[in-house]
Amino acid sequence: MAQSALQTFIHRVRERWGPLTTALASDCKIQMETLLSASDDEEWLAALLQDAPASVELHRDPQHGFMLLAHTEQAGLYRPPHDHGRSWVLYGLQSGEMEMGTYARVKGEDGEVRLVRRNVTRVRAGEAQLYLPGDIHDTRCVSDSALLFRFTERDLRAEDREHRLLIRYVERDGAWTVPSLSE
Repeated sequence: MAQSALQTFIHRVRERWGPLTTALASDCKIQMETLLSASDDEEWLAALLQDAPASVELHRDPQHGFMLLAHTEQAGLYRPPHDHGRSWVLYGLQSGEMEMGTYARVKGEDGEVRLVRRNVTRVRAGEAQLYLPGDIHDTRCVSDSALLFRFTERDLRAEDREHRLLIRYVERDGAWTVPSLSE
């Protein structure tokens, strides 16, 4: 019996898994782009497209800990600048369009931290974006809806709860900055 594109993705990533290297990141991006070309006749993808879940876990690897999630985003949904702590993340767009901006964290002469937008990339169906540990980015759905796959090297919810290394930036006086202790 032939494997689904999802099963093939999981198998190939598992085969190559190891510490983060250029080769691993590149190979995972290639595998993601292959997954994005899956036929919507495949049961798992047809169900995602029909049900349009806000978030669903597609795979959690019991040996290596990496995860693949799917998110259905609606027009205008904006996720403010954030990073993923010590984890790297790969976003792949199955359908729709997203804008993904990147930022640098700078400290002004007054000692205040603020973000400076580096660029904005329009990501279309079939394309993937890689963010390394510490990279800061935001996302905005610019089509009626979008189906986004998010591959993470570990469970980011657990990472956030246990280690508090993920940062979600806040807008203050027209600039993105680090949250205060009360935020």
